[in-house]
Amino acid sequence: MSGDLLDMLHQLAREKDIPVERLVDQLQKALAAGYRRHKGTLAEVSVEIDPTSPHGFCIYVEKVAVAKVEDPTIQISLEEAREIDPEAEIGDVMDVDETPEDFGRIAAQTVKQMMVQGIRDLEREILFNEYVDRVGEIIQAVVQRQEKGAVVVSLGKGEAILPKGEQMRGDHYRFGDRIEVLLLRVDETSRAPQIIVSRTHPNLLRRLFEREVPEIHDGVVEIVRLAREAGVRSKVAVATRDTNVDPVGACVGHRGSRVQAVTQELADEKIDIIRWHDDPRQNVAEALSPAKISRVLLSRDNIAATVVVPDDQQSLAIGRAGQNVRLAARLTELKLDIRSESQMAAGEGGPAPAASEGSAAPAVSEGSPEAV
Repeated sequence: MSGDLLDMLHQLAREKDIPVERLVDQLQKALAAGYRRHKGTLAEVSVEIDPTSPHGFCIYVEKVAVAKVEDPTIQISLEEAREIDPEAEIGDVMDVDETPEDFGRIAAQTVKQMMVQGIRDLEREILFNEYVDRVGEIIQAVVQRQEKGAVVVSLGKGEAILPKGEQMRGDHYRFGDRIEVLLLRVDETSRAPQIIVSRTHPNLLRRLFEREVPEIHDGVVEIVRLAREAGVRSKVAVATRDTNVDPVGACVGHRGSRVQAVTQELADEKIDIIRWHDDPRQNVAEALSPAKISRVLLSRDNIAATVVVPDDQQSLAIGRAGQNVRLAARLTELKLDIRSESQMAAGEGGPAPAASEGSAAPAVSEGSPEAV
């Protein structure tokens, strides 16, 4: 076999994308185990890959030089020891070349099994290490197939699962489609690592903006908060410390080019970009865009706000099925109660406890009762 063994290892390393050094190490362990099985010994065994040897490797067994050999698996006569090292003395420990001409069927099977299992373990380890440090990143995936509602996608070096709960409304997955996904987590299992990706996670939206907007990538513009109902609508609050930069304009881009690039990737998900303010009342007013706000009354405990709007703006402020106010509540982290001017005039308003986020008039707020 000689040099062919190394050639085979290099070819296998390329096919499996495993460092050849790791394969050499695994082969050495497998050959050592096969030798012990073949000889029925527990002696210390080491293996050296040697292209110049007939087999392509040499097996060395650790033996002790003795006057009379009682156990040839761990002992060597002083005469034989001095053939290896003329200065050998009784009690010296030396590595003796015991490379067999034929391993035998059982020993060869041991080597094969250890190599197969070792390669699987290496592939699992390499795949895990390849992606575990990329959790939270965007990865381009290719749709492979659907299994029980989940979508299996190829990431290049491995497959990932897009669970049903992480799929966007309005997405249709066909074989070969290229989609952007967020690497959610990598779970170690008894078999291959299980890679979970998402299309609904808010950070997918964040990473897409970081990619499309250089000012965000460079730290000039910051995404302070975002709220998302994947595939339908999102609200993104942005800010900047550079007074010469318009954070909203930077995210929208020339003629909306930047935000359109994001919405196209997310199945035309509607995205509202607003400016973040230090004053929570201004944030509430911005978050309820496109509705016009008359004033915002903040509760003393800083957890709720009553938002007063013109009568013709109440439905717009609440949104279809409460979506607009629900997203605004998440964005501002306040409980929001939407009241019309006529309701306030009739005494129905005031910063009373607001409705829960899931109701038709969800909630959001901060501060003592002051109007903006």
